Amino acid sequence: MAHLHDLLAYEVVEGIKGQQFTAEQYVGSMIKRIEDVDSKLRSFITVDSEGALSSAKIIDRKIKEKVDIGTLAGVTIGIKDNISTKGIRTTCASKILEDYVPSYDATVIRKLKENGAIILGKLNLDEFGMGSTTEYSSFYSTHNPWNLDYVPGGSSGGSGAAVAAGECTVSLGSDTGGSIRCPASFCSVVGLKPTYGRVSRYGLISYANSLEQIGPICRSVKDAVMIMNIISGKDIMDNTSIQSTPIAIKSKLGKLNIAIIKELINGSDHDVTRTVYSASEKFKDIGYSCEEVSIKNLDYALPSYYTLASAEASSNLARYDNIRYGFDFPIEEYKWDTYFSNVRKNFGQEVKRRILIGSYVLSSGYYSKYYLKARMLRSLLKLELLKLFNKYDLLIGPTMPILPFKIGEKIDDPFKMYLVDVNTVLANLAGIPAISIPVGFSNGLPIGLQIMAAPCQEQKLVDASLALEDTIDIQRRPKSI
Repeated sequence: MAHLHDLLAYEVVEGIKGQQFTAEQYVGSMIKRIEDVDSKLRSFITVDSEGALSSAKIIDRKIKEKVDIGTLAGVTIGIKDNISTKGIRTTCASKILEDYVPSYDATVIRKLKENGAIILGKLNLDEFGMGSTTEYSSFYSTHNPWNLDYVPGGSSGGSGAAVAAGECTVSLGSDTGGSIRCPASFCSVVGLKPTYGRVSRYGLISYANSLEQIGPICRSVKDAVMIMNIISGKDIMDNTSIQSTPIAIKSKLGKLNIAIIKELINGSDHDVTRTVYSASEKFKDIGYSCEEVSIKNLDYALPSYYTLASAEASSNLARYDNIRYGFDFPIEEYKWDTYFSNVRKNFGQEVKRRILIGSYVLSSGYYSKYYLKARMLRSLLKLELLKLFNKYDLLIGPTMPILPFKIGEKIDDPFKMYLVDVNTVLANLAGIPAISIPVGFSNGLPIGLQIMAAPCQEQKLVDASLALEDTIDIQRRPKSI
């Protein structure tokens, strides 16, 4: 059946439940799509065709037997390869975990399966989630489906590119400093970073525990709501998780007070600024109030983020000693310290860079000078944002300050690469929800709008995003793929 890969998640569920097509037909069309385009994109690290088709057959049998098949029945989901999947290789795009196969599912995977979703495979990323372009994968770079010479964003670049190109219905990413929203912006899809704790992190291979969250990447806001309502909630396996109320798709929307963050928009490329201002005018047309506001401590966001994230990374990645799990490496003729040192040479350059920075800022004599200062700045930023949310419902600005750039353009300059995250790290430092939605193009390259809300106010994010999505009519699928 032609063009099944173009269906949105809720359309897939309606089609399978209404027996317009079978789950096996749908999954077969997605596998064919991957076979046709992934040699160009390199979105997937592992494709579980056999497991996906087996799950589809079970759904079709349940339909015949009139057994409940769940709210996501037949929806194919690509999973960022740092989220544990039982029986499916989980590499973090690292040579260190190249052959690691988890013996358990992450909580989000268990919830998706219980609701009839089909895991299609594991998606490429920057190694251990450290990067903004998916060029730091130890296996290969992922390409942007809108222009194959350009980066798709990162670190969830495989998750963004796969959804944009129709290789999976929706995907899961993780967001430590913008890793869901960056590829959503660069690939012209919807990416939602939830409030810290709203989604369980059990089974997410840790990079920076106090910053990261799992969230959906989809082609519509409605799809993102479907996924969020399944994966959210308190989990006894994650003591940082919190109770949450379901997000609704409303027919009538109330008035919202919106503020454009002046510093984010002033520091962006001209075409990005123009497109975001145009989107803000759409909000005014809808009936929302929209004015500019300043965040005085914003200059401290990026340095405090990279100090804290690197410190947590250096602690988390200390466990990779190649003894409990890892890759084939001879143990003879090595003392334990020499063995560890040689094993860790298999980390990529960016991962080693962040481990070294993190170890330095945590070391004796520098802990209070850098790490504690970064924590205090994080608290100041969070306090300033919460004060703004007393006056405004939402804060907006460009998701990314620049357009997607060519593969290889910034990889040799880590400082330029870190600056790409300047607009997104704020939400992670404050633990607030943020969404990126597509609002336009420049020279055929996508531009995303970031919307941020107070903690646990995902409903306001969704209300504004739905209203804007209905107003802005842009191309949803790249024609070149």
